[in-house]
Amino acid sequence: MARTAPSLLLYADARSADMLYFGRFNAPDPFIALGIGRKKIAVLNALEFGRARKDSGFDVVLPLEPWLKKARETHPGAKVGIAEVIALLARHYRQKAFVVPENFPAGLCDRLRALGLTLTPVVTLFPERELKTREEIAAIREGNRCSALGIAAAEKILRESKIKAGKLVHRGAVLTSERLKTAIEIACLEAGALSIDTIAAGGDQACDPHERGHGPLRAGQLIIVDVFPRVTATGYHGDMTRTFLKGRASEAQHNLVAAVHTAQLAALSVVRAGVNGRHVHQQCLDVFARHGYETKHTPRGSVGFFHGTGHGLGLDVHELPRMSGAVDYILKKGSVVTVEPGLYYPGLGGCRIEDVVQVTDGKPKMLSSAPYEWELR
Repeated sequence: MARTAPSLLLYADARSADMLYFGRFNAPDPFIALGIGRKKIAVLNALEFGRARKDSGFDVVLPLEPWLKKARETHPGAKVGIAEVIALLARHYRQKAFVVPENFPAGLCDRLRALGLTLTPVVTLFPERELKTREEIAAIREGNRCSALGIAAAEKILRESKIKAGKLVHRGAVLTSERLKTAIEIACLEAGALSIDTIAAGGDQACDPHERGHGPLRAGQLIIVDVFPRVTATGYHGDMTRTFLKGRASEAQHNLVAAVHTAQLAALSVVRAGVNGRHVHQQCLDVFARHGYETKHTPRGSVGFFHGTGHGLGLDVHELPRMSGAVDYILKKGSVVTVEPGLYYPGLGGCRIEDVVQVTDGKPKMLSSAPYEWELR
């Protein structure tokens, strides 16, 4: 990933998608990274130095301790830290200005500017992250394999559950969203991925799309299960959603789920390079309009379809591109997007179906796979 000007500066740990993309090094603590010309340079403490030299994608790995010593000598009597080290590195590499990510630490930014450096935050530090390599596609596919295992774990428990007084009972205990999420997260962990903020929400809770779910799950209610784990080995995510119901669904619930599934198929049918994401989103709106599902925004909240149809997926669970009615965004060959229409009506319930695809010049390539059977008797 060779770069020319402008020079880059990062200070973050491997939870930063930009840092992990830049250096391919999984460090738990923040460290300095520079992109100068074609070189990628990292400055790490003794704890990480040897491993970075062997395992990272950096061209140059420098030990932090000698640079800290030199900074103290340069600023005798002053409190010296990372800012002074970066200033010395800038002088060593004859740099006066850097581009930084928009989430660069504000305090460090102020200190570096006081030391004479020009820092320019940018929204997208690595626009090339949008187009996935073959290796990245494989990593995302693995993330979705883990997602599918989490969803399968939830489905298994729901199938095994008994209905007692309207509640679901599994192995002698009331089944709660918390228990279902734990089973999902254990399945993902055993597969090599960490699932955090997993959603297993039923009934009216599922009508708030980012509600994780809490308390007892009930028979005859739609249950949204959304699993977006991060694969430990690579840092790449999966992201899949299925909707379930234990018991017998009403006609209204059947119609709701059928409309969401139809909308997803309509959106998938137009996903390809050169298409505006807004057009993909419109396919869902058109399906919902034909089926009589209205979207309303009220002081008490929104109902209907009130989120985007999809987003990019990779080292971040939400990244470029976007497919919604709010922005124009032309899809590019090689990008990866979710396709996840949903409908939400308190009193009836919520339904969302989500898969992940790679954008091509023609039919999108599926990167996720899980059954769509939802009514579990």
